[in-house]
Amino acid sequence: MSLAPRAVLVHRRTEYEELLARHGTHGQAAFFLSSRGRSIDEVARRHADTRQALRDVASAVPLTWRSSSVERADLDRFLFAPEDVVVVVGQDGLVANTAKYLSGQPVVGIDTDPGRNPGVLVRHRSADAASLLRTATAAGDRAEALTMVEAVADDSQRLLALNEIYLGPPGHETARYRLGTDGGTDRGEAQASSGVLVGTGTGATGWLRSLWLERGCTVPMPAPCDPRLLWFVREAWPSPSTGTSRVAGELGRGQELRLTVESDRMVVFGDGMEADALELTWGQSVRLGVAATSLRLVT
Repeated sequence: MSLAPRAVLVHRRTEYEELLARHGTHGQAAFFLSSRGRSIDEVARRHADTRQALRDVASAVPLTWRSSSVERADLDRFLFAPEDVVVVVGQDGLVANTAKYLSGQPVVGIDTDPGRNPGVLVRHRSADAASLLRTATAAGDRAEALTMVEAVADDSQRLLALNEIYLGPPGHETARYRLGTDGGTDRGEAQASSGVLVGTGTGATGWLRSLWLERGCTVPMPAPCDPRLLWFVREAWPSPSTGTSRVAGELGRGQELRLTVESDRMVVFGDGMEADALELTWGQSVRLGVAATSLRLVT
């Protein structure tokens, strides 16, 4: 007998909760803000709206389903199951933070602050949760398959991201590495830079776009569902031993970018989740390309 679906509500601590954790009480937090010419009222309102949205979504879960919830900080320790329907309640970035831990489960994005969030990934309101949950489990469900980027290290460490993957130094020093494509005879180019960014069409409105505009790149940006990635080297440094001839490009499905570390340490993280990064040392290599897994975002 197959298991009933499980609704997993993903959320994160609100700004108001962060203030209480830092200052102890509402009054102390209010005083801290007022002494700097700011009011706690707007922060408290957004907190109340988020809590109400979570209650609305929880009450919309069918009685025959199971349910669970997970906070953003605990995502790397939460075990998602194949029968899960993931409901992200919050901002667009929270969908990206969640995507790397999934393996094809449908995702519903609920916007808790319409007008303040762009709503690119959190496209729905909490009042629509009941119908969206039914849609997510119906045959032929309405879902977009958003392309993801994958990094696989030579020691089998693996990282997925919805927007972009960054490879670079853990601090402000220069990263040294050898960058090449997936050709068998390509040794790659020795480079020194502040890092490499590989991004998707979903990430085309953020960090990737800023680099695309800065370079005046003529290659069109991918759409979220395009199986295509763009990559850029940040601030490549020319020297007698390092080059700058390979600083941008695109990758289609089946193509890979290869990076071999030639400095003490480099980190690889996705979608700004620095706390959940891969660490590579001198001599290790990592390959990046279009992931076999996509994010199934319910429309």
